[in-house]
Amino acid sequence: MTAQAIERPFPEINTTPLIDVMLVLLIMFVITIPAVSHSVDIDLGTGECFDCPLDTVKNRVVIDSDDTLRWNGQPVTQGQLAALLQQTRVMPVEPELQFEPEANASYALSARTLATIEASGVTRFGFVGNERYRTFASR
Repeated sequence: MTAQAIERPFPEINTTPLIDVMLVLLIMFVITIPAVSHSVDIDLGTGECFDCPLDTVKNRVVIDSDDTLRWNGQPVTQGQLAALLQQTRVMPVEPELQFEPEANASYALSARTLATIEASGVTRFGFVGNERYRTFASR
Protein backbone atom coordinates (compact mmCIF):
# COMPACT_ATOMS: atom_id res chain seq x y z
CA MET A 1 0.00 0.00 0.00
CA THR A 2 1.06 3.47 -0.67
CA ALA A 3 1.15 6.27 1.85
CA GLN A 4 -1.71 8.11 0.11
CA ALA A 5 -4.15 5.21 0.60
CA ILE A 6 -3.38 4.96 4.30
CA GLU A 7 -3.80 8.69 5.00
CA ARG A 8 -7.14 9.02 3.24
CA PRO A 9 -10.00 9.11 5.83
CA PHE A 10 -12.57 6.32 5.76
CA PRO A 11 -16.11 7.82 5.65
CA GLU A 12 -18.61 6.40 8.19
CA ILE A 13 -22.31 7.19 8.54
CA ASN A 14 -23.24 8.87 11.82
CA THR A 15 -26.24 6.81 13.02
CA THR A 16 -26.88 8.73 16.26
CA PRO A 17 -29.41 11.21 14.73
CA LEU A 18 -31.18 8.33 12.99
CA ILE A 19 -31.52 6.41 16.26
CA ASP A 20 -32.81 9.53 18.05
CA VAL A 21 -35.50 10.11 15.44
CA MET A 22 -36.56 6.45 15.55
CA LEU A 23 -36.86 6.54 19.36
CA VAL A 24 -39.04 9.67 19.22
CA LEU A 25 -41.31 8.05 16.61
CA LEU A 26 -41.54 4.89 18.70
CA ILE A 27 -42.58 6.87 21.78
CA MET A 28 -45.21 8.76 19.75
CA PHE A 29 -46.71 5.50 18.47
CA VAL A 30 -46.76 3.93 21.92
CA ILE A 31 -48.58 6.95 23.32
CA THR A 32 -51.20 7.20 20.54
CA ILE A 33 -52.08 3.50 20.16
CA PRO A 34 -54.21 3.23 23.38
CA ALA A 35 -56.28 6.28 22.37
CA VAL A 36 -57.02 4.81 18.96
CA SER A 37 -58.08 1.41 20.28
CA HIS A 38 -60.45 2.80 22.96
CA SER A 39 -64.06 1.89 22.29
CA VAL A 40 -67.44 2.19 23.93
CA ASP A 41 -69.87 -0.72 23.57
CA ILE A 42 -73.27 0.54 22.45
CA ASP A 43 -76.32 -1.60 21.86
CA LEU A 44 -77.79 -0.12 18.71
CA GLY A 45 -80.83 -2.36 18.80
CA THR A 46 -82.94 -3.14 15.80
CA GLY A 47 -84.79 -0.02 14.95
CA GLU A 48 -87.14 2.80 15.48
CA CYS A 49 -89.70 3.55 18.13
CA PHE A 50 -92.98 4.19 16.34
CA ASP A 51 -94.90 5.08 19.52
CA CYS A 52 -92.36 7.66 20.72
CA PRO A 53 -93.37 11.29 20.32
CA LEU A 54 -90.80 13.43 18.50
CA ASP A 55 -91.00 17.12 19.40
CA THR A 56 -89.62 19.75 17.01
CA VAL A 57 -88.63 22.17 19.82
CA LYS A 58 -87.26 20.05 22.67
CA ASN A 59 -87.03 16.39 23.62
CA ARG A 60 -86.27 15.00 27.06
CA VAL A 61 -84.33 11.85 27.93
CA VAL A 62 -84.98 10.71 31.50
CA ILE A 63 -83.48 7.79 33.40
CA ASP A 64 -85.81 6.68 36.21
CA SER A 65 -84.69 5.36 39.56
CA ASP A 66 -85.70 1.87 38.35
CA ASP A 67 -83.26 2.28 35.39
CA THR A 68 -85.90 2.80 32.73
CA LEU A 69 -84.75 4.98 29.85
CA ARG A 70 -87.54 7.29 28.68
CA TRP A 71 -87.89 9.52 25.63
CA ASN A 72 -90.53 12.21 26.27
CA GLY A 73 -92.17 9.86 28.79
CA GLN A 74 -92.13 6.71 26.64
CA PRO A 75 -89.78 3.83 27.57
CA VAL A 76 -87.11 3.17 24.92
CA THR A 77 -84.02 1.01 24.47
CA GLN A 78 -80.54 2.29 23.69
CA GLY A 79 -81.01 1.30 20.04
CA GLN A 80 -84.31 3.17 19.79
CA LEU A 81 -82.69 6.19 21.45
CA ALA A 82 -79.94 6.18 18.81
CA ALA A 83 -82.55 6.01 16.02
CA LEU A 84 -84.58 8.86 17.57
CA LEU A 85 -81.47 11.00 17.90
CA GLN A 86 -80.64 10.44 14.24
CA GLN A 87 -84.19 11.50 13.31
CA THR A 88 -83.72 14.77 15.21
CA ARG A 89 -80.39 15.40 13.44
CA VAL A 90 -82.04 15.43 10.00
CA MET A 91 -84.74 17.94 10.96
CA PRO A 92 -84.44 21.43 9.41
CA VAL A 93 -83.89 22.91 12.89
CA GLU A 94 -82.40 20.49 15.38
CA PRO A 95 -84.53 20.37 18.57
CA GLU A 96 -82.95 20.80 21.99
CA LEU A 97 -82.17 17.56 23.81
CA GLN A 98 -82.55 17.64 27.60
CA PHE A 99 -80.97 14.91 29.74
CA GLU A 100 -82.36 14.31 33.22
CA PRO A 101 -81.19 11.32 35.24
CA GLU A 102 -83.01 10.88 38.54
CA ALA A 103 -81.05 10.82 41.81
CA ASN A 104 -81.06 7.01 42.16
CA ALA A 105 -80.48 6.22 38.48
CA SER A 106 -77.70 3.81 37.58
CA TYR A 107 -74.37 5.47 36.84
CA ALA A 108 -73.54 2.81 34.23
CA LEU A 109 -76.81 3.40 32.35
CA SER A 110 -76.29 7.18 32.54
CA ALA A 111 -72.76 6.86 31.15
CA ARG A 112 -73.93 4.52 28.36
CA THR A 113 -76.76 6.91 27.47
CA LEU A 114 -74.37 9.87 27.35
CA ALA A 115 -72.06 7.85 25.08
CA THR A 116 -75.00 7.14 22.75
CA ILE A 117 -75.93 10.83 22.71
CA GLU A 118 -72.34 11.86 22.02
CA ALA A 119 -71.97 9.30 19.22
CA SER A 120 -75.13 10.59 17.54
CA GLY A 121 -73.61 14.01 16.93
CA VAL A 122 -76.35 15.99 18.67
CA THR A 123 -75.28 19.63 19.01
CA ARG A 124 -78.09 21.16 21.09
CA PHE A 125 -77.76 19.30 24.38
CA GLY A 126 -78.22 20.22 28.03
CA PHE A 127 -78.60 18.77 31.50
CA VAL A 128 -81.82 19.67 33.36
CA GLY A 129 -82.94 19.14 36.92
CA ASN A 130 -79.53 19.70 38.51
CA GLU A 131 -80.86 22.63 40.53
CA ARG A 132 -82.58 20.10 42.81
CA TYR A 133 -79.17 18.98 44.02
CA ARG A 134 -77.75 22.46 44.61
CA THR A 135 -77.98 22.15 48.40
CA PHE A 136 -77.81 19.07 50.57
CA ALA A 137 -79.96 18.67 53.63
CA SER A 138 -78.07 17.58 56.72
CA ARG A 139 -79.37 14.47 58.42
